[in-house]
Amino acid sequence: MPTVSKDQLFRLIKSLSKAEKRHFRLYVNRTMSTQERKFILLFDALDKLSEYDEKELIQRLPSSERSHLPHLKRHLFRQLLTSMRLMHIQRHIDIQIREQLDFARILYSKGLYMESLRLLERVKLTAEEHHQDILHLEVLEFQKFIEARHITRSRQVSRKMDKLLLDATQRSEVTLAASELSNLNIQIQGYYIDHGHAKTPEEVERLHTAWLNMQPLPKRVESVGTFFEKVNRFQAHMWYNYIRLNLAAARENAAEWVALFRLNPKMREKDPDLYIRGLYYLLIFCFLLDDVADYRRYLEEFGGFVVAMKDVFMPGTELVAFQYLSLASLNRHLLERSFLSAAQDVERVKKGLHDYGDRLDDHRTMLFYYKFAYFKFAQGDYQGALDELDEILQSRTNFLREDIHYNAHLLELLCRYQLEQFMLLDYRLTALQRLLNKGREVSRLQRIGATMLRRSLGRPTAERRLILQQFLPELQQLREDPYECKSLKYLDLAAWVEALLRNQTLAEYAVLIPEPS
Repeated sequence: MPTVSKDQLFRLIKSLSKAEKRHFRLYVNRTMSTQERKFILLFDALDKLSEYDEKELIQRLPSSERSHLPHLKRHLFRQLLTSMRLMHIQRHIDIQIREQLDFARILYSKGLYMESLRLLERVKLTAEEHHQDILHLEVLEFQKFIEARHITRSRQVSRKMDKLLLDATQRSEVTLAASELSNLNIQIQGYYIDHGHAKTPEEVERLHTAWLNMQPLPKRVESVGTFFEKVNRFQAHMWYNYIRLNLAAARENAAEWVALFRLNPKMREKDPDLYIRGLYYLLIFCFLLDDVADYRRYLEEFGGFVVAMKDVFMPGTELVAFQYLSLASLNRHLLERSFLSAAQDVERVKKGLHDYGDRLDDHRTMLFYYKFAYFKFAQGDYQGALDELDEILQSRTNFLREDIHYNAHLLELLCRYQLEQFMLLDYRLTALQRLLNKGREVSRLQRIGATMLRRSLGRPTAERRLILQQFLPELQQLREDPYECKSLKYLDLAAWVEALLRNQTLAEYAVLIPEPS
């Protein structure tokens, strides 16, 4: 797993594309004298390093510049960001609007009040068209500022001031509503991180009470329901229903989120990250609900969007698209139980993990390695699965998803069971049971799996098979419980037992199972 450098300048330089590096050099040569361009030596030195090493970096710099390293790094960081802003301004409508606001401020400072107002009028239409609510309010407030301090001809236009004040009032309400719904979305996600799913009536009641307390206060002026208000509302309700394990309702909320982008196609280009996340969550709920037909349809839509837009994606969006589309592609193999055909996707994803390096967050990287391990386990390559799991089990990063963490430990034990490493299995099983006793999001699947393996230790082969048969009905019943069914999606212990009793690998047995409808 890639290690993360703590030097922000080094990480920024390593994230630059060839076009961005070329643009930076042209920008520096065009705007600065030779004396001012000393930091370009630092840029070249950092660009040539494969990993950040300050001692090696200092050796690469001229002796006259070594004592100025902190100053050079700060200056280079700022110049890189300025260059990127100039290069990417056409791709970001909010940067364009802020630039126009800056121009209006300059015109105002020169005493050109009417020219400033005319520019603000044009920018206001752009902000409204692209759902930039906060910037729209900022434009209106600047217009009010000018009108309040200077004599303009605006009052000669019938009811122009009344309209400006009404627009400002409505826009402030819209901005407040969007902010409060964004707060609601973040709060309910935080509730899930802190409390997990609501599995008992008491937990459902506690969730409902917390949900009511999170709701925004009634507004003095009813909001018109702008794009981002709706998106945040759909996301918040999706999380609420997901925590309640009402997967069908959560899927409807995710579908509304995606449909909103279909109704506003320009927003797919202006905020592709949010559209991609909506598609990914919609796919997750199709996956959890065993809806193969819709999963294939939405995955095709997702892939088509990425292919159509990849040439205009910013690096950050490219990374988001890689992560979510790759996870969705791997989940398709889990849903269709096509374990034998997963190898090609796995190799493609591994190449991407290598290319993106430390720009990937540890949590999602470990999700990838868990899936890699599960596919090898299903194919009967148990040592290969253990090698993939090492990336997770040796990591000191805290998992955001406890269920996947416990599944990784349980999957390791299943591999050692298959390899008949019973002495090591005994030791590792004790560690897992200690972990489960401390855990919060522990499923019955994980506890049953640990108990089943414990009873099998030291028994002859025939007795171990009998123990597996005894546990099988209990494992099969878990499919009726929404929470346990979710765990089975990522570690189908019941199918593994059934396969083992037939002397088959999970992949061989999966061919015999009817595809979900």
